[in-house]
Formats: sequence, structure tokens, C-alpha cells
Amino acid sequence: MVLVAAGALALVLLLPEPPDGPDEEWGRVAEAVSCPKGMVSINDEFCIDQFEARTVEIDKPRRSGQKGKSKPEIVKGHSPFKRVTGLNVMAVSERGKVPQGHISQVEAAEACFNAGKRLCSDDEWVEACQGKKPTLYPYGDTHEDDRCNDRGVSGFNLLFGPGNNTPPEPSAYTVENMNDPRLNQVEGSIAVSGFFGKCKNGFKVYDMVGNLHEWTSSKQGTFRGGYYLDTTINGEGCEYRTTAHDVKYRDYSTGFRCCFGGAEQAKADKLRKEVELAAKEKKAAEREKKLVAEKKEKAAEKDKKAGDKKKVEKTKLAESDKKKKDKDRDKKKPPKKKA
Repeated sequence: MVLVAAGALALVLLLPEPPDGPDEEWGRVAEAVSCPKGMVSINDEFCIDQFEARTVEIDKPRRSGQKGKSKPEIVKGHSPFKRVTGLNVMAVSERGKVPQGHISQVEAAEACFNAGKRLCSDDEWVEACQGKKPTLYPYGDTHEDDRCNDRGVSGFNLLFGPGNNTPPEPSAYTVENMNDPRLNQVEGSIAVSGFFGKCKNGFKVYDMVGNLHEWTSSKQGTFRGGYYLDTTINGEGCEYRTTAHDVKYRDYSTGFRCCFGGAEQAKADKLRKEVELAAKEKKAAEREKKLVAEKKEKAAEKDKKAGDKKKVEKTKLAESDKKKKDKDRDKKKPPKKKA
């Protein structure tokens, strides 16, 4: 049990124990001045990843209450240009790495959870983006060219358009095309995390505007901050907010980063346990339903076999009766006269 500082409010949370190794920071508490590796403290309230997250593939998903050696182990890296659908992945925040695109809110939340973290709430994300002295952009109230990766090259236009960077026909905007692995590999598109060194705020959190959209935990399916082609259509800078898609949506522009600790951690932990309990109960109900079905099937098979046995016995009895009758009839026949 640990104490979590959340402004003037102290919360008691049941969180995973930290691992044994000194270099591992799995599931640590967000204390006032201490955050897990790769994260920074926001106003002593919660922690946030310093850089947009990439993903690595792991041997198994984490479960609530796991600790120590039960934590997931990294199997291999994962290409940030490919979807993570159907894979067990974990979020990693590092400078100089291409962040993960092509990810949905559901997948991003799972990646954060597997790292012992969670997705940031909408309010947390905005607070972190605006910096210590809240401004419209991480670096100030006025947009400055080349501070962030917000004027990139459209790989989509180049790959699917008619040429000269002209947008393609609406029919080109399919799920497959929007998740083409080549899109973020076009020169001038996505940048490695921290490449735009001046795209940071007073907390030293990088790339919160531009580069990739970032999912928050909002049930509306919200991603924020814009990406390398747009940071103004749905609001400017830290106020950029898209809610046009559901939580399973993904394309080349959707990325994420994780948060940890604070008042939202208790809510996230409670929700996770409720979801896992519901899944466990559903699985148990399905297992029970399957057992009942199997019992009925076995009973039906048994009845069928019993019925088949009775039919065989009845047939044998009928044949036996026929033979007996034939024999009795033969006995009653008069003997043949000798010639």
C-alpha cells in the first residue's frame, strides 16, 4: 500500500510492487517528486511520459495485482509503422525513437496498462501540454514555425493522390490505405521523439503538439494535439481536440503517451478491476454454458444409444419370434408321402 500525492489530496492506492532490478520502474507510484523512468511530474499531481510512446511485443498481457516476476517480458520490438492488432504490446517512452502510429484508444490503453501505467485523462493531458505557466502552445501563446513537427509532408497524397501533392479522391480513404505502413516512412512525415528540441514546455515534455495525435482516456474517443499535417482544424495547439471517431479507430496519425499516479489512478485501477471481473464472469458463464451444452449432448447421445439398443433388441426378438413361428408351422405340416 502506498501514498500518492495529488495536490492537497493524499490517496491510498493498492498498486503493483516495484520490481527488484534498479533499472526497472514497473508500476511505481507517482510521488510528489519521483516518477517512473521516462516520465516527469506534472505539478506534483501525476506523472506523464516525456516522449510519445513506441511499443514492444511482450510474452503475455499484464493482469491487475501482478508484481515482481509475474510482469510481462519483452519478446521483441514492434515496427511503429504497423498496426498492433492481435498482439500483446507494452508502451515505452524514449527519446530518439519513432513513436507508434496506427493504434486505437483500446490498444493504447492496453499498452499503457502492460507498462504499469494508464492513458492520461483529457484534463491531465491539457494540463501537461500547457506547461507550468499555462499557454496555448507548449512554448507560448503564439504559434511559431518549426518549433514542432506540424508542417510535414503528406505521404497519403503522394501514395494515393494524382500527383503534385494533390489530395486523392474520397474513395481512396479506406481503412487499409489509412493504415498503409509506407505512410509514416515518407521523408518529412513523422519525426523521431524529441527531434524537434524546441517543441517542449516547462515540464520538459516533448511533442505534445504535432507529430502524432495522442489518445486520452475519454470515453468519447478523444485524441489531442494534432499531428504533423494539422494542429489547427480542431483547435489550436493544446486545445486541439478530435472526437469524430470511436475508441477502436486507428490510422497512421494516431499515437499516444501514458500517465501514472494521481487521483485518476484510483479510478483507472478500479475500472480495470471491474472490466477484468466482468470478463472473468463472462468467461465463467460461457464455460458453464458450454458444460451444460456438453451434458445435454452426452445425455442425448446416451438416450440415442439406449434407443438404438432397444431397436436392436426388438429386432432380434422379432426375428427370434419369426423363427419360432416358422419352426412351429413346419412341425404342423403333414409329412410328405413316400413315392
